[in-house]
Amino acid sequence: EKMRVAFDARRPIMIEGLNDIAGIRCNWPQGAFYAFPDISGIYGKSHSGGKITSSIDFASYLLSEVKVALVPGEPFGDDNCIRLSYASSIKDIKGGIERIKEAVSRLS
Repeated sequence: EKMRVAFDARRPIMIEGLNDIAGIRCNWPQGAFYAFPDISGIYGKSHSGGKITSSIDFASYLLSEVKVALVPGEPFGDDNCIRLSYASSIKDIKGGIERIKEAVSRLS
């Protein structure tokens, strides 16, 4: 029960934070502690190392640019999405969302 309450507190921080980033749309998860946002609104955007054309490209870009680790959606059957966990602290979730937002803002 303690963890369910903790995840319930973390979920809106993750989902609302992701939905506040241009090009990312995330539905409210119904269970577990994962978000599966659609990032297809970012596809076609460029950075100094290339272009974002897949969830793997986006995951690589975030890891190299802002040190955010996430799982591409392609292995889960949807390359338009990425998978993030909100099983970490609220501080870490907020920090990660801010770094993702920063990295997306650098894309052209």
